[in-house]
Amino acid sequence: MDGKIYAIGGHGLETSDPHSWDTYDSNSNTWESHSDPNIIVDIEDSVVMDGRIYIRSRASAIPPHVSMAVFDPSSGRWLAADADMACSWNGPAVVVDGTLYVLDQSSGTKLMMWRKDTREWTAVCRLSSLLTRPPCQMVAIGRNIFIIGKGLSTVIFDVNDVGHSVAVRAGSSLPIVSSDNEVIRCKCVSI
Repeated sequence: MDGKIYAIGGHGLETSDPHSWDTYDSNSNTWESHSDPNIIVDIEDSVVMDGRIYIRSRASAIPPHVSMAVFDPSSGRWLAADADMACSWNGPAVVVDGTLYVLDQSSGTKLMMWRKDTREWTAVCRLSSLLTRPPCQMVAIGRNIFIIGKGLSTVIFDVNDVGHSVAVRAGSSLPIVSSDNEVIRCKCVSI
């Protein structure tokens, strides 16, 4: 973000504090360590949206307890994320054109969208269990969201169709049914 690499959580260069983050500045070729008690531990996912970094952790409680924090570079501080946003962010996430999409796999597989204007989650579409084999991960390339599950089952969702029609276009590949390999994480660095 802003030409810097943020390594968040875990053990920093100068500290063993799990509430730390390190920032690499390529212009000066230097790392700088920081600490803030509002950083959550055991980070499961992160996204950059509206010039801020959002991180999400899942605690192992029943029902699952999700905690989130947001970093605002203008203040240099981590704050707790809004509860209304955190309540349904319970799966892998991507940001496309400033809109946050989350893959909810708690009851089937459905793609959710965060509406900033109304501050609520909206279901975009449900995905067939014949096409996705959870657990799935997501990555965005351009205006397409790639949802990849076990056996490399892949669904490609075009966000251009959101809100414009009753049906949405999605392409898919058939999963390798004999494979139980799980995708751990998908990230697109640059295209």
